[in-house]
Amino acid sequence: MNDTSSWSDRLFGGFRKTSEKLTSNLTEVVGTAKLDDATLDDVEDALILSDLGPAAGARIRTKLAEKRFGLEITERELKEAVAEEIAAILRPVAKPLEITAFPRPQVLLVIGVNGSGKTTTIAKLAHLFQEDDYAVMLAAGDTFRAAAIGQLATWADRVGVPIVRGPEGGDPASIVFDAVKKATEIGTDVLIVDTAGRLQNKRELMDELAKIRKVLGRLNPEAPHDVVLVLDATNGQNALNQIDVFKEVAGVTGLVMTKLDGTARGGVLVQAAEQYGLPIHAIGVGEKIDDLRPFDPDLVARVIAGVA
Repeated sequence: MNDTSSWSDRLFGGFRKTSEKLTSNLTEVVGTAKLDDATLDDVEDALILSDLGPAAGARIRTKLAEKRFGLEITERELKEAVAEEIAAILRPVAKPLEITAFPRPQVLLVIGVNGSGKTTTIAKLAHLFQEDDYAVMLAAGDTFRAAAIGQLATWADRVGVPIVRGPEGGDPASIVFDAVKKATEIGTDVLIVDTAGRLQNKRELMDELAKIRKVLGRLNPEAPHDVVLVLDATNGQNALNQIDVFKEVAGVTGLVMTKLDGTARGGVLVQAAEQYGLPIHAIGVGEKIDDLRPFDPDLVARVIAGVA
């Protein structure tokens, strides 16, 4: 999307709850106009109360103390300083998905609980890759829900990419096998595989993903090249719990955060970065096809701190 200001506006809307809470809390903090221990304690409390989490709160407090302890500081300067420290947490994990695999295709397994926005995110990722002139194919590996197969096929048609699909209840590994073979034959750059989002039975999901990995390994020992977890930001702490589970069952290599519009808890991004250090590839702020963009840590940090 070329309209940066519009993207920033929608991003601010998505982080409204976190930004307004943090801005209000930091405004109340700057009464002493000096960054002493009491003020730093208040800053740390404000960060935790604003959903950034205790680890990030403690880290930012320490950095502020190292750089500005005892100095007078205005409200604006404090927010700017907090934004810089949030950005320092986010920058190391801001890593767009890069298509580097050879031989092609590069295989992306996309995982996430039902309702996280996984299927629409796959379509948006396909659109992003198309914008960079990559040939894309989709594979409907979530065969346990006919609705998931149909929804992915509808998006494939809208985006204009081929899809490999099978019947409801079919073997996901077989579909992935067919998709890789077809993608290889026609020279596809990126194969994006939808997978089941059931966490009720972790063992069943783990076995299914292991079978898919085994099939992929026969065709290309490097595949899957990426295992991307789609998280619904409105789930807050529960989204972080999903990282724990999916890291165990699927070997997550990176994250996409969706639904950062409305009243999403944007601070969960900071918590995820601080706690897990997994790459954050992209964030979504709406339902349109171009509402998924590479993760910009400096813009997000400034929006959260209320200085964007």
